[in-house]
Amino acid sequence: MSSSTNDKLVLALPKGRILGEVMPLVRHAGIEPEAAFDDESSRQLRFTTNHDNIDIIRVRSFDVATFVAFGAAHIGVCGNDVLMEFDYPEIYAPLDMNIGHCRISVAEPAGMVGGDDPAKWSSIRVATKYPGITAKYFAARGVQAECIKLNGAMELAPSLGLCRRIVDLVSSGATMKANGLVEIEVLAEITSRLAINRAAWKTRSAEINGWIARFSDAVEAFRKAA
Repeated sequence: MSSSTNDKLVLALPKGRILGEVMPLVRHAGIEPEAAFDDESSRQLRFTTNHDNIDIIRVRSFDVATFVAFGAAHIGVCGNDVLMEFDYPEIYAPLDMNIGHCRISVAEPAGMVGGDDPAKWSSIRVATKYPGITAKYFAARGVQAECIKLNGAMELAPSLGLCRRIVDLVSSGATMKANGLVEIEVLAEITSRLAINRAAWKTRSAEINGWIARFSDAVEAFRKAA
């Protein structure tokens, strides 16, 4: 007998680049979404799977943590940049998925690099979508950080006079280089993690622990094959 919608375990996955990296792990763990999931023209956001009691939702990376923290999803995959920024106590993140490798870095215009010494900073003004991570990192160094919150196009901020530096997620560094910016300091190395709602983990421990084990096996299998 099929589970009711409210009884279903909901897995939240991020849209974009990470989705392509996480789906081989999801499938290795034994979860296969309905055909519409792979249909690029589909506007559907919630999908059934080959398990009657599991649905997948596909949302923005930053929203995965929110859905999991508030219990709308029971399990999710998101970058630890998101987990660090929101620092939700309701989320338990037991597994590094070994995907989505990137870093959070400070960058500034190439012309500033020669005469700039980060060790001498006492205050810094940056554009970032990570004000929490940024402020905490610089506070630990005794540097006062004024964070201007932007959700995108961070690389434009220095050239338009909004600030002299940015803190952003970096993968290849090509976008920064194309906009005349140079990485000068790494705040954190980032990967994607399996995120679990703590309340669901307590009430559905056997079920959720089973999926944690399956995902762990998938990660290990891909690690060995790499």
